[in-house]
Amino acid sequence: MAGRRMDHVTRLPIDRILSARGLRAPAGTVIGRSRRGRPLLGFRFGRGDRAVSLIGGAHADEPVGPEMLRRLVGFLGGLPPTDPLLAQWSWHVVPHINPDGAAVNAGWASSTLPVLDHRGDPDRGYRFSSYFESAVREAPGDDLEFGFPRGMETEDDRGARPEALAVAAFLRAGAPFVLHGSFHSMAFGAGPWFLLEPAWIDRTAGLRDRLRAHVQRLGYRLHDVDRQGEKGFRRIDEGFCTRPDCGAMRRYFLDRDEPAMAARFRPSSMEFVRSLGGDPLTLVSEMPLFLVPVTTQPGGSEGFGEERPPLPMDLSSRRRFSAWALRVHREQGPETLDRSVAQLGIRAMALRDQMALQLAYLDEALAAVAAD
Repeated sequence: MAGRRMDHVTRLPIDRILSARGLRAPAGTVIGRSRRGRPLLGFRFGRGDRAVSLIGGAHADEPVGPEMLRRLVGFLGGLPPTDPLLAQWSWHVVPHINPDGAAVNAGWASSTLPVLDHRGDPDRGYRFSSYFESAVREAPGDDLEFGFPRGMETEDDRGARPEALAVAAFLRAGAPFVLHGSFHSMAFGAGPWFLLEPAWIDRTAGLRDRLRAHVQRLGYRLHDVDRQGEKGFRRIDEGFCTRPDCGAMRRYFLDRDEPAMAARFRPSSMEFVRSLGGDPLTLVSEMPLFLVPVTTQPGGSEGFGEERPPLPMDLSSRRRFSAWALRVHREQGPETLDRSVAQLGIRAMALRDQMALQLAYLDEALAAVAAD
């Protein structure tokens, strides 16, 4: 049996899924095309009465979620129909909803360097200078996560991006769902950060405890911030926050006297899936491409000139860090920038560990839904 059973719930065999990179994935279905005509591929598996929807790549500069979902698709596509993961669940997966963004970011996303994963085994991580030089992200209001149709029917919102309209139609055909996951990355973080459906806070205490323990077993700390409800981010407990929503996003920009920007925000994929009926658990994973040490760094340290740059943990410090990185890159080149970033204690997170923790989040969410 490919899936392993635990307390009568079939669990995901994470190591086997991650080893599925070399498997020949099923062809998928072209569910639509991007702005520039690239195909969007959707995959359906299983015949169970619990429907799950999974997407990746909503932001152009976040390649890890799509890579994990491609491996998951390859794994699910190789299972026999009797496997519990297919008999108990039906899967609707779009590994990359933003193929144009993937093409624009392909250069740095393929520029990796050797790192060690949590076991000490060789793996890959992203090269900071390559990311810094060429990462491209859509402006707020144009990203696909907050670009889903406003109306109950996709044709009600012709102003939405074609990718969002295509994914919305694909998901509508499989609704209602019991679980929806959107897999994201963040440039910097102390460790993984997990966003949850507000309506499921009381039902996910066990999920949070088990996932926290899993993160610690892998030797990572959690990214733990309290944004006081800004854009819908409300801290639940250590490492967990509510997922944002479009109403809070609009309020944020209205409060900044930017009504035109506020008007560009459409529902997120999470809100769209919940609008299709039922009470789905929605979740977002945020995996740091680059791990930042949680420590106070004194200024004026040797090797950094007159001012040591701040660690990029919040918006203000990220802006100052970026200004410093730009100056180093222009004046001394990418190799010096990489060495200086490493001297600050910032390091690339192993891609395998990022994907393993995304799958662990999905695994715990499946168990929570099955137990509800």
